[in-house]
Amino acid sequence: MDRHKEHPETLDTSAEESPTLDQARRQIQHYGLDADPQAVLVAVRLMAAGARLGQATEVHFSRFGLSTGRYRLLADLEDSDGEKSPSRLAAGLGVSRATVTGLVDALEKEGLVLRRPSAQDGRGAVVVLTARGARRLRELAPDHFRRLQAMVAELSVAERTVFLDLLSRVTRGIGALTEP
Repeated sequence: MDRHKEHPETLDTSAEESPTLDQARRQIQHYGLDADPQAVLVAVRLMAAGARLGQATEVHFSRFGLSTGRYRLLADLEDSDGEKSPSRLAAGLGVSRATVTGLVDALEKEGLVLRRPSAQDGRGAVVVLTARGARRLRELAPDHFRRLQAMVAELSVAERTVFLDLLSRVTRGIGALTEP
């Protein structure tokens, strides 16, 4: 039996097939543009999937009392031997220094990170993953990685390899949306 029919709450299929290639063609024709309808459709569906993934990710991390940003900051600290400067955190996460400050403030209140003066630069500070923060990551890891695997379970190893390549190439094109 189709697992989506068994558990319909797991997937809203109406968003998967929308818009259609015909709708993309009509939109392009309506505006009198010379654009590839399939390319437009891929981009529009990717943006929709990204939005849905972002919402699902927030629900997922809320189970552990975190947001996606807070989780990413904790994981980045863990990957950096437990400490990193705020500016390096911002660069690594692709967010502003102000965003990192807000994330660190919230995580510090929960005792998951702390700030301390930098040993290398007495004027600067570093953010340090606390034992409590490391424990939170350890506790969520089994469920988190199980769910990540389940999310891509319908893809074979070969398909995942191709997908990673395609995703990398599409990611390099994201700047087309923001360039002047």
